[in-house]
Amino acid sequence: MPPISAVIIAKNEEERIRRCLDSLKPFAAEIVVVDSMSADRTAEICIEYGCRVIRREFDGYGSQKQFAVDQAVNDWVLSVDADEVLGPALQEEMKVMAAARELPFDAYTVPFSLVYLGRILKYSGVGNKFHLRLFNRKKGRFTTSPVHEGILTSGATGKLKNRIYHYSYRDISHHLEKINIYTSQAAEGLVNKGRHYSIPAIAFKFPMGFFNFYVIKGGLLDGYPGFMWSWLSAFYAALKIAKTRELQKKQ
Repeated sequence: MPPISAVIIAKNEEERIRRCLDSLKPFAAEIVVVDSMSADRTAEICIEYGCRVIRREFDGYGSQKQFAVDQAVNDWVLSVDADEVLGPALQEEMKVMAAARELPFDAYTVPFSLVYLGRILKYSGVGNKFHLRLFNRKKGRFTTSPVHEGILTSGATGKLKNRIYHYSYRDISHHLEKINIYTSQAAEGLVNKGRHYSIPAIAFKFPMGFFNFYVIKGGLLDGYPGFMWSWLSAFYAALKIAKTRELQKKQ
């Protein structure tokens, strides 16, 4: 297997990016960071770690991540976010893969664990998530969706055994900030697709969503963090369609 390039997009991540970079250093042949004009020390910290840093205005998650992939020297690419950390077991697994002569698949999904309010959520609808992050760029690329981007690959896909830990939200206030941003982006996408929602749809979306996350998906087993995750996930779903109606009326 050729050397692996790790690619990251980041903005104002000086508080969290060191932990991510530390988890990549043991195996990555290079680390490419596309910095979206950070106002803090993000770029400076990455340079200290020996990363190749490229400053670029943010134009959407999918296109920004694909730009980062295109800058890599190697065809095998691991895409991670600045708030994600490879666990020690995954670092060792990646070392083994980087030393292999060849791999049986063209892309690999990675198991994820969300760390929320100081607890690893084992249920709540996020306890068994896999995301495609390691791939041969000759066989795959990012979609250009403004939010919830993904990687499309024409090759066969395998699974890695060990986990990435996602520290997506610093606290509840930060979670609410991200909900506001993501629901606005999602609403724009739904309007462009011609989706329409009624007032009853908004009214029932929250209680149904909360019941789904907290009861059906087991959020109650994750204690207080599971309760807040379920509550805010249901709020996200309801707010997204409310903003969609709002945009449609403005148009």
